[in-house]
Amino acid sequence: MKITKINKHINATDYKIKQITAEEAFTVRHPVLRAGKPIETCAFEEDNLDTTFHFGIFDNETLAGICTFLKNTTPYASEKAQYQLRGMAVLKPYQNKGLGSIILKHGERVLKAKNINLVWCNAREVAANFYKKKGYKTIGKPFNIKDIGLHYVMIKKL
Repeated sequence: MKITKINKHINATDYKIKQITAEEAFTVRHPVLRAGKPIETCAFEEDNLDTTFHFGIFDNETLAGICTFLKNTTPYASEKAQYQLRGMAVLKPYQNKGLGSIILKHGERVLKAKNINLVWCNAREVAANFYKKKGYKTIGKPFNIKDIGLHYVMIKKL
């Protein structure tokens, strides 16, 4: 993959969001979330279910960031209509430019339009402040995922 220098901030006219396949999501999940591990570690059991949504944010034709929403519940919330955010990632050259916020907001709007009233995630320690700024609240105690690191369950009512 060719990495090119990009502007500090991407203008609204420079990007588009569209629904993508799980395989397309792997191209961002792998280098950001599973670097040094086999590509197979990028696959989630629920990736190809009809209820799963994968969104990609593109800078022109370059897939720069992704997020996946799975129909799944957490025992920390009683709402019946819940989805789990998983595999959110932005390629390194595009990080800290607002793309993560844009794609997350897009996914939340899609879920809300489908009458989903709660989204939750297992947030990596390094991402917890990002989610807090987006209205997610930490529930329970931190936990470790083997070979990945410390995580927090975080929820947001839509």
